[in-house]
Amino acid sequence: MGIFDWFNENEETRKKRQKEVREVEGVRDTEFAAEEAHLDLREEELDIHKDRVETGDVVLHKDIVEEEQTVNVPVSHDQVIIESREVDHELTDEPINEEETVHIPVTAEKIEVDKHTVVTGEVSAHKRSVEETEQVRDVLHKEVAEVEEHGDTDIIRKD
Repeated sequence: MGIFDWFNENEETRKKRQKEVREVEGVRDTEFAAEEAHLDLREEELDIHKDRVETGDVVLHKDIVEEEQTVNVPVSHDQVIIESREVDHELTDEPINEEETVHIPVTAEKIEVDKHTVVTGEVSAHKRSVEETEQVRDVLHKEVAEVEEHGDTDIIRKD
């Protein structure tokens, strides 16, 4: 069959013959387009999802430590000073009496130690989000159109 015979065939016979030829060549074709045809080109894209996972924890707690402290505290106490002195033999009307007593109270400061609690500082903790970049690699597939030319064709490509 020549090329002119091909043009003179009716449309239905030509479609049937072209469909048979395409099936023989291993091309699956559901419909042969006489004037227009199109292919949907597809490609893979990455779907990236992030999940927040627990990677550890921080625990704040207090320990009690003992520290011995020595403080010098000034204290006072009374001293009794006894002085004797000679007097000129002066006359007195007072009789000698054994009953005469002088009482002198003596005092001293005693130290009492108590403790009380005061706040001397605080420790706080907070979280902040830090953004970093991680590289993800994968192989993606993509469909590309391939145009085969057979015989004398005049193709205009528009991209």
